[in-house]
Amino acid sequence: MDERGTGRPKTSDDIVPDGGLGVGPVVRAPLSRIVAWVVDWGCILVWVAITAAVGVPLFLAGVTDALGTVTLNLVAAAVVILPVTFWLARLESGARQATPGKRLRGLVVVTAADGSRAGFGRALLRNTLKIAVPWLIGHAAVYAIVETGDSGAVPIGVWVLTGASYVLPIGYLASLFVGTGRTPYDRLSGTAVIGRTRSAMTGAAA
Repeated sequence: MDERGTGRPKTSDDIVPDGGLGVGPVVRAPLSRIVAWVVDWGCILVWVAITAAVGVPLFLAGVTDALGTVTLNLVAAAVVILPVTFWLARLESGARQATPGKRLRGLVVVTAADGSRAGFGRALLRNTLKIAVPWLIGHAAVYAIVETGDSGAVPIGVWVLTGASYVLPIGYLASLFVGTGRTPYDRLSGTAVIGRTRSAMTGAAA
């Protein structure tokens, strides 16, 4: 039996010290995480729409015709993916330790080892693995498919990219339902997503 008398043995995921942040233990809350993710993506799509309002007319005008697949991916990364990744990392390492979706669901990102606020570097690694890597793979797959569309023959590498663009986010989603719900990107970045205690949330609202 653990120190809290819950009847469950302690594991490295069961307890995250408070660290003065008013947070509780790591618990599996996949639905809250998914709702937070949907809300965050709603915010992200606003930025995507703004960049598309500029990029689509340039594409239709043929301005991007001279750019190769690699260059187009780099432009997309610089204009869309990198700003989004840095924005999310800044929010999760900031005073509120949460993106808009996590704030809505009463969740915060902490350092798994001691429950302290995650530094920007740690939060950046977390969001690079969570957002940037799958997004870049998806972009590369789309551009590669478009580039090979006329020939009718799709190289095996394109199929691998396409498969990875689906498998990675599906794997992340599935991990929310396993154990305490710590995802691979949380484990690799040394972070955890946990809930604020009711008293802490009340105090924040005050």
